[in-house]
Amino acid sequence: MVDQGGGTDRSGSSKAGPPAGGAARRVAGQRRAVPSGVPDDGVPRWLRTSAGITWRLLVLLAGIALVFFATSQVQLLFVAVFIAFVMAAVLRPVVDVYAKVMPRGLATALGLLSGFLVLAGMVFYVGYSVANQWQALSRQFGDGIDQIVDFLEHGPLPFSITNEQIAEWIDTGRQWLQDHAGDLAGQAAASAGSVVEVFTALALAVFTAIFFLARGQEMWTWFVNQLPGSVRESWKTAGGTGWYTFSGYTRGTVIIAVTDGALAFVLLSIIGVPLAAPLAVLVLIGAFIPLIGAPAAMVIAMIVALAANGPIQAAVVGIGIALIGQFEGHVLQPLVMGKQVSLHPVVVALAVTGGTLTAGILGAVIAVPLVSVAWAIYSRFHQTDPPMPVDEANDGVRPVDDDDRDDEGDADASR
Repeated sequence: MVDQGGGTDRSGSSKAGPPAGGAARRVAGQRRAVPSGVPDDGVPRWLRTSAGITWRLLVLLAGIALVFFATSQVQLLFVAVFIAFVMAAVLRPVVDVYAKVMPRGLATALGLLSGFLVLAGMVFYVGYSVANQWQALSRQFGDGIDQIVDFLEHGPLPFSITNEQIAEWIDTGRQWLQDHAGDLAGQAAASAGSVVEVFTALALAVFTAIFFLARGQEMWTWFVNQLPGSVRESWKTAGGTGWYTFSGYTRGTVIIAVTDGALAFVLLSIIGVPLAAPLAVLVLIGAFIPLIGAPAAMVIAMIVALAANGPIQAAVVGIGIALIGQFEGHVLQPLVMGKQVSLHPVVVALAVTGGTLTAGILGAVIAVPLVSVAWAIYSRFHQTDPPMPVDEANDGVRPVDDDDRDDEGDADASR
């Protein structure tokens, strides 16, 4: 038999009964004293959640830092592979067209040759334009510089700069060059090694691009087959999304850059600025560097127009190139790229700044496509909740006025 206050059952084993009286009330009070948001170990749930998010972010940042460190150790290899991807993305449509009427290997060789001829023709045209206009350009530059000096000395500016001051500055610069000739020679010798690295990277990029264009699909299939079957579908989705975004960004940038260069050439030719072709090529190159490339090209074109044609033409050149930039941002980019690269301008600015601080001009060029690819892959796998209306999202930051307090008081009274 079992006693109500505890005792032994029929098997003779000891069995404790439920606590009676004051003991039961003390246990119940202890249970009620623990808040519902605090687990049994006494750590609040919000602190446990914040700690979990924090260590995951730390692991993610450590992984990103490791990737950057590894990339910096093999920067030449990374640059070569990146250039190979760019070449493959730009020339892939051309090679596909050639492959319809000839073997894939021959189509790849012909596509690379077509790209090389276009680039070489552009460089030759720029060199020919400079050589053909050199004498007239020297005379125009001399007249333009005299006009600028006369404007600085006798113009309406609140200050004046005389020929003697300019001559003194030139002598100071010449003396500085003489004093630092040894340092400059050392830097030139170091740059020679950099030139060798550039040609090495280009040769490796061309070699890699040949295989990307000729056997890219087979290489990707081989890579996917090396993965476990459970993750192959995810890698196929991520790879397809990343390549779609990267190739769309690269081809779109090339189309936009060529359009900007053509419009700049027409503008400079109409105004009569010398070296219109080289300056147009400079605008074309500037289109590949987000945020800073176009303004730098505009300033150089304005300086040439100022020295050769005077301040009015320089102002017209600046306004015209600025309008070309607006046309690019509001018409060309949405039309050519569409939603393949949907990054906010603030994100682009932060990416370019971070890339510049990390790897200079090269980092500024590659930062935006890399961020675009990463964001496209994340968006492909991330399932977002339904969007919140603007008014509802701003409820927490709207200041509370007296009417709101009265409404809250009435609601409390009704409850």
